[in-house]
Amino acid sequence: MFYYISGTLALKTESFAVIDACGIGYKLYASTKTLETLGDVGSDAKLFTFTNFKASADIFDLYGFATLEELDLFEMIIGVSRVGAKTAIALLSNISPSKFALCVVTNDFKYIASKTPGLGAKGAERIVLELKDKFKGVDIGDISTDEVVDVYHGGDTESEEAVSALVVLGYSAQEAKRAVSGVKGSVEEIVKEALKKLMKG
Repeated sequence: MFYYISGTLALKTESFAVIDACGIGYKLYASTKTLETLGDVGSDAKLFTFTNFKASADIFDLYGFATLEELDLFEMIIGVSRVGAKTAIALLSNISPSKFALCVVTNDFKYIASKTPGLGAKGAERIVLELKDKFKGVDIGDISTDEVVDVYHGGDTESEEAVSALVVLGYSAQEAKRAVSGVKGSVEEIVKEALKKLMKG
């Protein structure tokens, strides 16, 4: 119905914003990340929109997004069976688009469940299964090392987790194990030192 709404920010809360456009106040539910992009009350504001209209349930809500990327991801998530708009917003509030893509590609539904209030493991697993084909073209190499380490926990020790993270980044298990050999520290520190070795050849 609406592509975007632009006007003056009249109100901002932890879960929604109100934009005054030509004397009409539009209440838009939004993720924490989108709300953080808005300025102070009285400043100019523009959000891309999604209209959630369900006549049978007497629902007519507007959702706002700072970027089209977030809007597209929101629409993908609510397209999953039994996943509603509020759950999608909760997910987007706590997981960046690139981290979410990484979770889907690596089947890490546990991370999604742990970061999304109100979403259990079964719901998160359903999201991963139903969206996996849509993320086939994602280039893991474009995702930062910190995001891989934050999302992917594939071992019982720091070294094993570091190896798993390096494999996700595209290195073979043999290369990863050789690179982390003898390196001590947290998973993040091991991965960064191992990457230095790998880049030197």
